Amino acid sequence: MLALFVLLLCITSSFSASTRGAGAAGPRLNNDQLYKFSYTTEVLVDRAKGSKDGSVGYRISSDVDVNLVWRDPSSKDDQLIQLVISNVKIKSVAQRSAKKNIFLGATTQSLLGENKLAALERPFMVHLKNGKVSSFYCYKAEPASIKNLKRGVASLLQVQSRSGKVIENDVSGRCTVEYKAAQGQVTRTKALETCKTAETGFTTYIQVLGVSGDSSSVTVFTLEDGFIKSATAKETHILAVNARRTTAAKIVSRQNLTLVAIETGPFEAAGKNVASVVKSLDEKLYAVGVTAEKVKSQCKGCQSLFEHWQEVQKQFEPDSLSKAIAPRRFLALIQSIRKASKDEILQVLKSSTKTALPQVVDAVTSSQTPASLDAMLQFLNFADPKGLVLQERFLYACGFSSHPNERMLQALVDISKGKIVSNDIKESVVIIMGALVHKLCQKGGCELPTVVEVKKMILEGPDSTQVESDVQMYLLALKNSLLPEAIPLFSKYAESEVGAYCTISLTALQRYDVALITDEVKQTVNRVYHQNRRVYEKNVRAAAADVVFSSNPSYMEVKNMLLSIGNLPRELNKYMLSKVNDILHFEMPASKILRQAMKDMISHNYDRFSKVGSSSAFSGFMARTADATTTYSLDILYSGSGVLRRSNMNIYAASNGAMLHGLQVAIEAQGMESLIAAKPDEGEEDLESFAGMSALLFDVQLRPVTFFKGYSDLMSKMFSMSGEPMNVVKGLILLTDHSQVIQLQSGLKANAEFQGGLAIDISGGMEVSLWYRESKTSVNNKGAMVVTGNVTVDMDFVRTGMEVSFETEASLDFITTVQFSEYPFLVCMQMDKTTFPFSESLTKYESLPSGKRYVSRRGHKQLLPGSEFPLHQENSNMCKRVFDSDW
Repeated sequence: MLALFVLLLCITSSFSASTRGAGAAGPRLNNDQLYKFSYTTEVLVDRAKGSKDGSVGYRISSDVDVNLVWRDPSSKDDQLIQLVISNVKIKSVAQRSAKKNIFLGATTQSLLGENKLAALERPFMVHLKNGKVSSFYCYKAEPASIKNLKRGVASLLQVQSRSGKVIENDVSGRCTVEYKAAQGQVTRTKALETCKTAETGFTTYIQVLGVSGDSSSVTVFTLEDGFIKSATAKETHILAVNARRTTAAKIVSRQNLTLVAIETGPFEAAGKNVASVVKSLDEKLYAVGVTAEKVKSQCKGCQSLFEHWQEVQKQFEPDSLSKAIAPRRFLALIQSIRKASKDEILQVLKSSTKTALPQVVDAVTSSQTPASLDAMLQFLNFADPKGLVLQERFLYACGFSSHPNERMLQALVDISKGKIVSNDIKESVVIIMGALVHKLCQKGGCELPTVVEVKKMILEGPDSTQVESDVQMYLLALKNSLLPEAIPLFSKYAESEVGAYCTISLTALQRYDVALITDEVKQTVNRVYHQNRRVYEKNVRAAAADVVFSSNPSYMEVKNMLLSIGNLPRELNKYMLSKVNDILHFEMPASKILRQAMKDMISHNYDRFSKVGSSSAFSGFMARTADATTTYSLDILYSGSGVLRRSNMNIYAASNGAMLHGLQVAIEAQGMESLIAAKPDEGEEDLESFAGMSALLFDVQLRPVTFFKGYSDLMSKMFSMSGEPMNVVKGLILLTDHSQVIQLQSGLKANAEFQGGLAIDISGGMEVSLWYRESKTSVNNKGAMVVTGNVTVDMDFVRTGMEVSFETEASLDFITTVQFSEYPFLVCMQMDKTTFPFSESLTKYESLPSGKRYVSRRGHKQLLPGSEFPLHQENSNMCKRVFDSDW
């Protein structure tokens, strides 16, 4: 019996002890004891797969003394503790020679300065309640960077002994945290993507051109007798450009707090609550938030915007736009503009040369700050007919904006309601408004008042006017907006009597997610293709076929399309055959259902699949890497007389499941048969002579341009083969734009800026010579691109960071030559990429306010060979005959 009693007593005692341990929500300090810790924190910046020895960064080490100041008598887990940092040292994280070590010989006082060092070593207090930092007390006048370092130390005292998920406030912000408790050890994992802070950044809406990140934060606590024996934290952030993930940067932050000794310390202070105790001990201590404060960076000797502009203005002249130096200077100027006032920006605009000014407008508009928008609105006068180029450049830059806000859209609304002297500018304003609506809706701003106003305007626009150009303008704006509410409108106008309305509506439907294309919409598109209600132009029927094939067609839809081949106009027959073969060889989504339908010999036989003609459709790969795939497609449709009816070139980029329509250049011509005494095709007998070009760039439809319209305009341009090509779009575009503030748990702060700029020049022309019996259409694409990533950790006493970048210059030409001196006509298509340079660079740096610097640079350059992109074999055979006849 006695043995049983002793056993029960032991079990009860053990249970009581374990219950007390489980009840301790966090670390508990004992009265009259001083806990002495050693503390280190370090930050490293390097490329994604870099080693510690190759990194740049620094380590801060110190002693930290902790003691209990006051405890709530009714709760052992409600504690006020004091922390004192001393013996501070700052060193480099990497092992370097004396020549490359900028910290060698520098004392902590010389690095921090006497005042900041004194502030860092001044005692501060933390109110720890149930293992969480409830309040943080320090001197108000202390520099924000010093207070943040103290907050970083305090964050390592925040721990709970029970497993579970909680929301905590610490130096990183308000974050979701998961605790996992084991015997004598607790692991804290912080979900960094959930952290809410005062400082937020922005990123581009285009995922293919954007930046993705991978972050982690894990702290491991070792507990002994209810208190922290050690705390080890590691936080990692990796940022990479989606389209080229080797252009990446890594930030690693570590903290280590280790208990060294426990000595006799001061007694608890008397008091009813924390506030009264703090006031009685030091009236200069104030309660401030535990979340990091914003540190204002001070730039000594930095250039003003105007000084910067004077240095780089030569690179903004048109002659430099095909070189990589132009987008590099463009990105740097944007950074300067984002720090400038409206008056400073206006000074640059007013001092620019006439030839450089359009490029300056690109940079100022792309900056997307309130000051830059105000400067542009004050500088531009839309009632001035002399400023059309600048007005259009401003509008296009708005359309390509990386992170537009409601105010930019409101500015365009105000412009549209004011006096606009040019109809072209009026159209561009409305078309670009549609693009901004799409971007704002993507960011969850579809219900913003201005967005709602513009949505109403463009949705009601097509039915509110009888003016053909205005209807096209609203349809193009809706095409940019990609509003689901616009699908019924596009379905309606796809069956219009006006060919331009049909083409715009059908090409717009092709841009929507397949899930939004209902059976009713498919029925409409099929009616257009099969001409169930009226006769349509060939290019309209070809556009309808493209929509059917790209919208998850049914077996019967595909079979009916195949059965139509042989009963179509000659060139449309050939186009459809080429389209079917292209879908099959390029393994497009419709290829599987096509193969099923082609098993039926009625729809797939020699009679149908042996039709001849010059029209074609072909797709191929431009580039394939581990990170991105770039494809091209080239569709050519001719009239029955052999004259070009429609040419459509597309370039797509895909990365990590996201798709970007990088470029589309469509050339259309009609009413050209009278030149060669040919008979127009069915439904095209009364078409006015016309040729024009339409461009879609980075998912933004631009205002179409006209080469000629009407017989008299056509004849005035007929006998020249040496005319200059017409510009479609030219300028500087901000492609990648990612800005992020990374508040590290240590109290240090990193800034990440990734930007990509493109200098682009797209031009095209159509030339017809009756003398040589030849026509030629050309699309010339020239561009230079630069992408840079800059990650810095700037703590005013030391600055460290790195820049990664790549740049290239390229040219892509597409030329179609038609010789109609004999019948059938000879047609040759060429798509050429010139030899182009490509270079990458990596720069790491550390610098002190004294001017002492360490810089490491690496890079490589290569010349990538040019090539002619392959098209179908028939084209190759035809080109041989064309060049032989030229010879």
